[in-house]
Amino acid sequence: MADIAAGYAAKAGLHRTDDGRVDVLRSAGGVQGIAESIVPGLVFLVVFTITRELTPSLVAALAGAAVFTVVRIIQRRPLTQALAGVVGVGISAWLANTTGRAEDFYLPGFFTNAAYIVAMVISILAKWPVAGLLFGFIRNEGLDWRKDPGRLKAYRLGTWIIVAVLALRLVVQVPLYLLGPDGLTALATTRLIMGAPLYILGVWVAWLVTKPAPAAS
Repeated sequence: MADIAAGYAAKAGLHRTDDGRVDVLRSAGGVQGIAESIVPGLVFLVVFTITRELTPSLVAALAGAAVFTVVRIIQRRPLTQALAGVVGVGISAWLANTTGRAEDFYLPGFFTNAAYIVAMVISILAKWPVAGLLFGFIRNEGLDWRKDPGRLKAYRLGTWIIVAVLALRLVVQVPLYLLGPDGLTALATTRLIMGAPLYILGVWVAWLVTKPAPAAS
């Protein structure tokens, strides 16, 4: 069963340090991974702000995402994250180009975010909270935490914290999206701030909240 937890954590990209703590920065993809998630959106915002033209802005965002794929090829590193980023930016660019609305570049992210929320809530209700599957591996608990009501409760709370972070994104960003062009700059800015930085903070808080009580001496 421990192999199940390890496999889930590996697929989620979660890593641990040598002393058994969660390596939040590496789990977020490291500095390069964070840049891969931020740069295309930032490039889109900058180019659109300067030109007010959708096509060059979308092309620039796609080029920004493609550059990271080339860099990973040169570095001979796994391409999964970079390719996923290119596909994600490609879908966003296609949608914005189809509708002619620059703000639609950010629309697919709302659906992805909502899907994560639904999956995590289901995991909580099913008593297989995602935080437990991830952190249980890091802490060498395997799946034994499910046998302890206190640990199960802690991991459900930790998962709720991550859900709250994801929900906060929607609460803040959806109203800005609905403002149309008037809310584009604010939407793009909050998207950058509430992306990897907020994710790292949420995971770290969830890690602290689910920390096991010290063993009685």
